[in-house]
Amino acid sequence: MPIPHRSQGVLFPEIVAMAIETVRDQKVRSGLTILGVVIGITSIVGSTSLIRGLDQSLRDSIRALGPDTIFVSKFSPVSLGSGRELTELLRRPNLTPDDAEAIEQQAESLDSVDIVLGQGGPPTRERVYFRSEQTKQLNIFGSTANYPEVFRVDVVEGRFFTPGETRRRASVVVLGQTPAQALFANTDPIGKRVRVGDQRYRVIGVLGETPSPGGFNMGQDDFVVIPQTTYQKQFGIRAERMFGGEMRAVMIAAVPREDANRETAVADIERVLRIRHRLRLDQPNDFDLLTQDAVLELWDRISGATFLSLIVVSSIALLVGGIGVMAIMTISVTERTREIGTRRAIGARRQEILWQFLLEASFLTVVGGVIGVLLGSSIGIAVHYITGFPVSLPWWSFALGLGFSASVGILFGLFPAIKASSLQPVDALHHE
Repeated sequence: MPIPHRSQGVLFPEIVAMAIETVRDQKVRSGLTILGVVIGITSIVGSTSLIRGLDQSLRDSIRALGPDTIFVSKFSPVSLGSGRELTELLRRPNLTPDDAEAIEQQAESLDSVDIVLGQGGPPTRERVYFRSEQTKQLNIFGSTANYPEVFRVDVVEGRFFTPGETRRRASVVVLGQTPAQALFANTDPIGKRVRVGDQRYRVIGVLGETPSPGGFNMGQDDFVVIPQTTYQKQFGIRAERMFGGEMRAVMIAAVPREDANRETAVADIERVLRIRHRLRLDQPNDFDLLTQDAVLELWDRISGATFLSLIVVSSIALLVGGIGVMAIMTISVTERTREIGTRRAIGARRQEILWQFLLEASFLTVVGGVIGVLLGSSIGIAVHYITGFPVSLPWWSFALGLGFSASVGILFGLFPAIKASSLQPVDALHHE
């Protein structure tokens, strides 16, 4: 509702001055009111920055594997997310190296196939030793010579092991960045002898850093890779009994040929495994095929639900702040009844009184919103610098925070403002 021209030039500065004076005179009440808004807006901006940062980081990591890479596992998060019972999934047959070999030989649409032992199930973790130096507990993976191609990682020093070394169970190892830096920071590692568990290996290569957008270190480089046949000789295929079933750390990954699309490759893998597992036409797959699109779709559901939950929690804090605004403005109306009566008696219109109290309420919440935006951003930045957790601060999160805070002021300040503007001058002047 527009304010008459005769009052516009003086009314707004007066209202701002009154609001500042109210905050100053009623420090405790105003501070508690602002605090509720601050907590809510801080939660919104802080959680948005962290979730957006993690979202971008994971999406970049998933895309780094390539859009066509197909992962085969006993079961995947997609099955769990669909409501399937874990006990049912654990009763599925475990994948084996023979499954990977059959896929490689019989699926004509595939370019390369790799099996990774020690991934997708109970991990194999050991320290790596070099002379008097040792690493922390690392993941030990067994794979084929196709590992760099399938998982799109570079060998930055030396080389990867060959199919021949895999066949003869050679005692060779390729280091991830973490053990390479821990043991050979100032030394050429190639050709050196290290001990993995109780076995000695010759270092033949070092892998480059695994992409980590946002600088968030999730231990993605804390591993070594040995030939899968050597892995089986030393560790076997790790299995863990749980919920009436068994989980083995076996995962198969495949990349289609350039002239074959992903859908054809998926169908080829399904055909080979269904025949090997002797499944009838009316029986569903007893394995999962996971693609980039499926992973991104799953993450969309998870991140969306998480973001919604945090918004709900933050909204509760804002609701508390809004109730505080209503309470303090209602008290303010009561305490200033004679002042309102005097203003009405000398010609102030109802609209001017209404706007006065609405702007006062908005002033309180916007102050809380500004503090909340600054505090939420600072928390996000601090978390990033302390932990390396990826953070994103989109401009719309600031606008969202300030918009919410202003809306809270208007919404919860409306009732006291209407109450104030409805006071009759005679009644207000006789108020005790």
